Amino acid sequence: MGEERNWAGNVRYRGAVAHPATLDEARALITTGSPVRMLGTRHCFNDIADTTGTLIALDQLPSVFEVTPERDAVRVSGALRYGDIAPRLEAEGLALANLASLPHISVAGAVSTGTHGSGDAIGSLASAVRELTLLTASGELLTLRRGEPRFAGAVVGLGALGAVLELVLDVEPTYQVAQRVFDRPRWDEILGDLDAVTSAGTSVSIFTTWQRTDSADQLWIKQRGAADLAGDLPARLGSVAADAKRHPILGVDAVACTDQGGVPGVWYQRLPHFRLEFTPSAGVELQSEYLVPRSDAVAALQAIRGLADRIAPLLLVNEIRTVAAEDLWLSMAYRTDAVGLHFTWRPDEPAVRALLPVIEAALPETARPHWGKVSTLDGAQVRARYPRWDDFAALRAELDPERRFVNHYLERLGL
Repeated sequence: MGEERNWAGNVRYRGAVAHPATLDEARALITTGSPVRMLGTRHCFNDIADTTGTLIALDQLPSVFEVTPERDAVRVSGALRYGDIAPRLEAEGLALANLASLPHISVAGAVSTGTHGSGDAIGSLASAVRELTLLTASGELLTLRRGEPRFAGAVVGLGALGAVLELVLDVEPTYQVAQRVFDRPRWDEILGDLDAVTSAGTSVSIFTTWQRTDSADQLWIKQRGAADLAGDLPARLGSVAADAKRHPILGVDAVACTDQGGVPGVWYQRLPHFRLEFTPSAGVELQSEYLVPRSDAVAALQAIRGLADRIAPLLLVNEIRTVAAEDLWLSMAYRTDAVGLHFTWRPDEPAVRALLPVIEAALPETARPHWGKVSTLDGAQVRARYPRWDDFAALRAELDPERRFVNHYLERLGL
């Protein structure tokens, strides 16, 4: 029994961790012996990566970073972190369209769980994938490309289809982003025209502790280029520009955060909330997130607002952000523009798990929980929210007929 834990410390991995240094070593681990799961940067808050068999980390395989001759894509190792590849892209004069709030996460892990940043016009991190290479349960290499029949089912794959060795990501010319923070936007005005708020920048986040229900704590607006899309919106929301650098969690030193104050900077130094060289967010915490169709977002937020007195004592911060629709089967934004309700909880898992069913019952039945975070919805409820679930189950059975990658997490989902 190992003592390896996830980033938050709330999950103790049961399997032994292996770090193959060659493709043949990885193939041998996958095709022989005990069940396997892939282990990335350990930023999942549930047991999606756990197994009683062998946990395989690919961080010792030879690193891959290759810009295509057309300079519109980059091939990278799945084990690389976004914070590792971003400076190298910038050195090439290139950029990704979006980043998550943390640069500390691995590309393969983030893509496989549908992890996202924020932006009305920007898909999840998985939407940038144009090709991925899997090492399957049979030991074969399988490359799938955008437009091929199985591709849309394999990208957000939950680690169920094989080891993600390499990915090819869309890139574009580098750009700059300015980030501004505003204090105390009023909820009535936010909910009165949520579209105006979330479209006020390239990437917009609303943060609140629900300690009060008349106003949120902060509005973060990240904007590409020189245009000010927000205009007089902050004033109409009753908010004022922050007088100093802010951390999403009130009272926490903002030294770990990327620069604010409207000072332009390269994309990867503004799109994430946190800097790579610091421990992100609060450190010891739990996280849950539910993504709802934009058409259900105001009702969902009103429901959460109505539970503020029960949520606030356990909450560090609630972030509201958006994701554009995409066609990836298990994306939480599958065929719907989505609004994410992200909860960063105090590290009291029994209390959080006791409260989550109340939140989940209050949310619309369209709410899809983040694959890598804490939820109490049962497998049948989750499956019903994905129209292509049966197709994904068939793809899993095709690529892993002996169920080598199946663990308790996937079994609870019905796999």
